[in-house]
This record gives sequence, C-alpha cells and structure tokens, in this order.
Amino acid sequence: MTSRIAAAFASARAEGRAALVGYLTAYDPDRARSLANLAAACDAGLDVLELGVPFSDPTADGSAIQAAMVRARAAGSTLAGVIELAAAVRERFAGPIVLFSYCNPLLRRGAANVVADCVRAGVDGLLVVDLPPEHAAILRDPVRAAGLDLIALVAPTTPPSRIGSVVAAATGFVYAVTLKGVTGATLDTARPELAGQIAAIRAHTDLPVAAGFGVRTEADVRALAAHADGVVVGSALVDAAQRSEAALARLVRSLRAATTRAG
Repeated sequence: MTSRIAAAFASARAEGRAALVGYLTAYDPDRARSLANLAAACDAGLDVLELGVPFSDPTADGSAIQAAMVRARAAGSTLAGVIELAAAVRERFAGPIVLFSYCNPLLRRGAANVVADCVRAGVDGLLVVDLPPEHAAILRDPVRAAGLDLIALVAPTTPPSRIGSVVAAATGFVYAVTLKGVTGATLDTARPELAGQIAAIRAHTDLPVAAGFGVRTEADVRALAAHADGVVVGSALVDAAQRSEAALARLVRSLRAATTRAG
C-alpha cells in the first residue's frame, strides 16, 4: 500500500511542482495555540507536516526554533503530549505527518513504545536529527515493522562515499540539508553546488529528495523547486506563527504557489 508520504510527493509531481514540507514546533507557544497554528498551516496548503518535538538541546536548530522549543517546554510539552497533538491534527488533516525529533526523547520513551504511539496517532514517519545510520537499528527496526517511514538526512558535508549508506535504509523521502550550519541561517540559492548535491543523492536512491535549511522566501522555494522533489520550510513558519494564524496561513499559501515549476 502506498504511504501517505509517497502519495503526497507523487501528487505534487503530477501537478508539476515540488511538495511543500512545513515544520512547526509542537506546543509553541502552548497546546491550544499550537493546534490552531498547525491547522491553519495544513489548511493553507502544506503537503507534508513536520511536527517538532521540543527538546532541551536542539543543536541543529537556530534561534527561531530554539526559542520555540523554550516556549513549548515552558508550556508543559512532553513527547506523549506531542503525539496526542499529532492525533488531533490527524482528525482534520489528510496529509502526511512526520514526527521531527532528536534521539533522546524517543529512546527515553522506548523505540517500540514510540512507534506504537505514532501508529495510534496516525503519524506517518519519523525524522531523527542526531541518529546516524550505524546506530539506527534500535529505531529503524520497529519503524519498519510498523509500516512507518524513517527519513534520512544528508548534509552538504556528507562525503560522497557515505551517501549510499545514509540513504540505504531510508523510506519516505531523503532530507537534503542545504547549508552548513543551523536552521534559519541565510541560504544562498544561487550556489551551483546545490543542484549537484541533490543530484548526488538521487544517484543513490529513488526516493523523493526534499531540500531545506535556510529556506524563508518565495524566491528560495522557487529556486529549490527547480531541482528538488520537495522544499522544507521551518524557521520562517515558526516566526509567522508568532505573529498570527492569518500571517502563517498567508505565508504557507505564498510558498505553496512558489513550488510550481516554470514550463
């Protein structure tokens, strides 16, 4: 059976565009407003939702998402609460939900328990920022057994000789990190090596490749959509959600329009 993630990328491809993958931190700034923001973003046109699990040491994230995680933790977020929030989103959103987390909260709960919780909530996949493939079996095996997807990340610093081993066990899609640094940094979409990075990943996998980190504007999305199967936006959505649901929805709609490829 085709997964919701595979179906979302296939649908976008059939429409001549890249899929829009959007990240928001769960429980930011509290559960009620987080759910309202998530619903607004999904209704406005996200193809895939990445739901961030708040963590005390988000080393891959820049100031916007770090601040969101501080707010969420102050509001009482827990892993169980985040998964319950995912279930609430699932009641109104037909598209894929990916749980975006650091490894520690998942392993503390126990991989088998996390996977069972995700299945019950209607979560489609997991993306774990700091779990290298050599140590991923503890999570990968129960994820596979449950029919969920496990998203792999490939950085611009990943040696070509290593890309194959990173993506070998991936399902759903591959996340191409577009810059050296943290989320929310400035992305130069004119860098010629961006297209080469995506092509190098495609040489090792038939999975869709979604590009993200530093993507904030319609121009950024348009530039990456020319090469990638999906474009990931995080910090810009987090910032917009701080302003209002309406601002978040407007941004999602504008970014969605920018995913259409010329010609």
